[in-house]
Amino acid sequence: MQGLVGYASYLPRYRLAGGDIGVRRGDRVVAAFDEDSTTMAVAAIADIPRSRSADALYFATSTPAYADKTNATAIHAAIGLPLDALAVDLCGSGRSGFAAILAAASTGGIAASADVRVGRPGSADEKLGGDGAAALLFGAAEPAIAEVLAVASLTAEFMDRWRATTSVTGEQWEERFGAQRYAALIRDAVERVLDTAGLTGVDHVVLTCPNSGIVKRAATLVKGEKSVVTSPIGFSGACDAALALCTVLDTAEAGETVLVLSAVDGCDAMLLRTTSALTQARQPHPVSAQRAGGLPVAYLTYLSWRGLVQLEPPRRPEPDRPSGPAAGRSALWKFGLCGSHCDACDFIHLPPGRVCKRCGATDQMSGVPVAGLRGTVATYTVDHLAYSPSPPVVQAVVDVSGGGRFTCEVADAEPEQIRVGSPVEFSFRRLFTAGNVHNYFWKARVAGPLDGRHHA
Repeated sequence: MQGLVGYASYLPRYRLAGGDIGVRRGDRVVAAFDEDSTTMAVAAIADIPRSRSADALYFATSTPAYADKTNATAIHAAIGLPLDALAVDLCGSGRSGFAAILAAASTGGIAASADVRVGRPGSADEKLGGDGAAALLFGAAEPAIAEVLAVASLTAEFMDRWRATTSVTGEQWEERFGAQRYAALIRDAVERVLDTAGLTGVDHVVLTCPNSGIVKRAATLVKGEKSVVTSPIGFSGACDAALALCTVLDTAEAGETVLVLSAVDGCDAMLLRTTSALTQARQPHPVSAQRAGGLPVAYLTYLSWRGLVQLEPPRRPEPDRPSGPAAGRSALWKFGLCGSHCDACDFIHLPPGRVCKRCGATDQMSGVPVAGLRGTVATYTVDHLAYSPSPPVVQAVVDVSGGGRFTCEVADAEPEQIRVGSPVEFSFRRLFTAGNVHNYFWKARVAGPLDGRHHA
């Protein structure tokens, strides 16, 4: 097994009030209308240094944006992985997330996982779920922040949770049935992995499971000397275990052991030991900071985002279906947000061009990646009539740090908060869907302390 060399998480900015969904305390983390598992995975990976040099990408989700098409290829393009880097999907259930971790740890590469969890109104899934993403980078070229000591996997077939392939929402049996099966599997997996490592106990335990009965009993099922951590946002599907692991890595010290347990259709276990490199390589936006912030979203608006209610559509023509050939020709710009720099006069073109607008030089361009840069709002407009599932639409002209200017939509927009000069960063989003084709591109996102995802 190769060592863990980097990690990052992503929590969307929107929150459902607990009172709207029958929860006494707190709120629910929900993805925006223009976010899906693909875009959230991009957001998580973008915060890992050296991720662009990975040899492979294993993307896990139980809510893929496409079937019969590899979703990982859009992530591959958005983060600028090389052509010969493998990119594959592992889809279906929460266990897919752990499968991605095992694959990346075995061969090196990125284990990315993301999910948009949808439950029937008033259901346990709605109350106890959450949307998010996490990414773990494994490799041998860089100092490891954690070493893999042992792994174990147990598989059992029983009906605890399921979802029809044609359904948006899932179903589950009463929690006590699954809890009995999972408890025995967890104890067995713990015993096996500790025996393999020659240990009698661990410092930290990560235990995630779609069965709420197991989550409630986590601290009694397995003991951690310093902590027992479950998902910070409720059951988050394929990213459940990785997201909880990110929470532990945010605070763990060097030389501590972390036992990760993912109980889904069996129980998978991975035992890690942190190294001295961890304290200097923590993710820039801790899970706790991302969880603490957020923007409220009205319950009816949220239900319309998930297609559970039909609101009055915008009184404008729907957008045309995106063109596959056109998207292919502009892939570097559309997915990677890569402009061009004129080698003759240093003018930066966004979007890229062959002929320089300043000096007229032809085919003397080099690529300029923009996605990881920041910018400022030069001017903006608030459009209450444009077609959008969540009006109004805010369009901004952005001056990019280092040169270049282009127009884009503003994500997670609060029109009353945006100003000329507002700092922005860029976020990969779904502009719209037409003809069952998702039109992905980058939006500007006002940078600030609201959700912990801002740069110092």
